Amino acid sequence: MTDRELQHIITKARDAKHGGFGVLSTGEKLAAALVLNRPDWLGEMNYTLAEAIERVGPQWLALIPEAARVLEYEDEHVAGKA
Repeated sequence: MTDRELQHIITKARDAKHGGFGVLSTGEKLAAALVLNRPDWLGEMNYTLAEAIERVGPQWLALIPEAARVLEYEDEHVAGKA
């Protein structure tokens, strides 16, 4: 697990949050859906939660909670400035 991998997941999840999936790979889409707690996105891709977890793999899966916290902090920080 590296900082670079964490930043990659955060960037892809942020992109998905603000504009959809675009040109993300399947693994990136699944990771973004997990980070953003979007089971509807998993369903649209015909993945169950268990399948998504298996597909992203243990290295990325370990980074998902931290990525979610970072994005949640960003949202709270922006909301506090509004």
